[in-house]
Amino acid sequence: MADSKAGAPTRPLPLHPDAGAAIGNTQPIGRLARLASAPGKVGGSRIPARVQIMGWLVLVMAAGLATVVLLVRQFLFTEIEERVNRALEQDAEEFRSFAASGHNPSTGGLVGEPGELMDLHLRGQHTDTAETLLGVVRDPSGLDVLRQGNEAVRRIPLGDPLLNSIVNDPRHTGTAQTARGQMRWIKVTVLPAERAGQRAGDGGAWFIAGYFLEPAQSSAESTVRTLLLVSGLGLLLAAGVSWLVAGQILAPVRTVRQTAAALTEHDLTHRIPVQGRDDIAALARQFNAMLDRLEGAFRTRQQFLDDAGHELRTPITIVRGHLELMGDDPAERAEVVRLCTDELDRMGRIVEDLLLLAKAEQPDFVAPAWTSVPELTSDIDAKVRAVADRRWTLERIGEGEAWLDAQRITQAVVQLAQNAVQHTAAGDEIRLGSTLYHGVVSFWVTDSGPGVQQEEVERIFQRFARGAGSPREGSAAGLGLAIVKAIADAHHGRVRVLSEPGNGATFGVEIPAQPDTELG
Repeated sequence: MADSKAGAPTRPLPLHPDAGAAIGNTQPIGRLARLASAPGKVGGSRIPARVQIMGWLVLVMAAGLATVVLLVRQFLFTEIEERVNRALEQDAEEFRSFAASGHNPSTGGLVGEPGELMDLHLRGQHTDTAETLLGVVRDPSGLDVLRQGNEAVRRIPLGDPLLNSIVNDPRHTGTAQTARGQMRWIKVTVLPAERAGQRAGDGGAWFIAGYFLEPAQSSAESTVRTLLLVSGLGLLLAAGVSWLVAGQILAPVRTVRQTAAALTEHDLTHRIPVQGRDDIAALARQFNAMLDRLEGAFRTRQQFLDDAGHELRTPITIVRGHLELMGDDPAERAEVVRLCTDELDRMGRIVEDLLLLAKAEQPDFVAPAWTSVPELTSDIDAKVRAVADRRWTLERIGEGEAWLDAQRITQAVVQLAQNAVQHTAAGDEIRLGSTLYHGVVSFWVTDSGPGVQQEEVERIFQRFARGAGSPREGSAAGLGLAIVKAIADAHHGRVRVLSEPGNGATFGVEIPAQPDTELG
């Protein structure tokens, strides 16, 4: 038996990353169960997502357009108010300037009467249809005289409510309701009643400029209605476009739903066509990957049930047959009991192996910790020597510590040793060893048996698989190497086989020595 040598290079002797055949990691089926307990909740409204997208978009656009319309309307009406006020102030200022000069442009003399002053000013003014200029004189006879532009003098009864409300209003500007709608007015007092020597209300003269708001406001309202119509058409267009775009975006989601609805336990072959690299394409790829794992899990489960049923049915049939044919002879009965006990023991080992493989799918299957590789190798060597009468040789011991589950690694190497025993005879040599090299810790067992055909390397690590000429003793169900692979996978490692038919085989386990790392 060769021991570890201080200072000797610790490169892996029989197992090197480039030597032999490797059985890579496989996704444990148990991850499908953990998918159901992933954080987060999925829920939503009964309203289809396409309708929700369109509805929210239209709602936001409607709110935005309504705000714009209200702001535009407010701006237009404010602008009308300011424009009218400026026009009225200009009319009043022009009259004040004319009255301050007091000259008749035709005669060059001074104007003495308020009525003459307003008449001269009004004849020189030109107004549009929305504007009116008035000169109001209240004479002692009790009649109001209105002079406007070149119109003839019109007499208005004293009881006229519109003029009375304007001339009697203490303010110099205001708004009055007329037959043509609202009129904004401004007045300039030419001769108060008190200065005329009359009682308040019995005399006086005023210049009045009025502006009818209805034409300008009607134009603004027409603009607002046009804006509303355009906004409504824009909303309809946005609704149609959002409906089409949402349909295009959600088409892969509908495909996912339809694919999921088409899946059954007996048909998991449906897949989603993936186009592009956006989030929806990523969702489709993840969904297809999930279906691949799900299909593999169902296939494995079905194969597992079929194989397990066959393996358990055989010993049951043997036991039943022996019991049915058992006679009264004591020696025969003892032999039947021995055979039945042996078959029942084999059934027990099969059940234990099945339970172990079921646990391998759980996240807590391994409990890694920092472990001394030399101590672990020595412990394994001591244990395998009791397995069978073979010439056990410890080839090499790796130096250092590794992050692993010592019990599971021991279980895997012992299983490899039992597999080597089944393919050798008493007195044959079986070698084992370990290395820690470039962050990879390796454990191996080498026998001198018939070896493994290259085409069988992948298959023998499957459940219930046996190599050519494998005996039915020991594990007997073809689960041993499957357990070894499950332990290697749980450590993010792999199993390797190096064999030449007729010259024995080397089976090994390689795992990363550091936590949270993968093999290259």
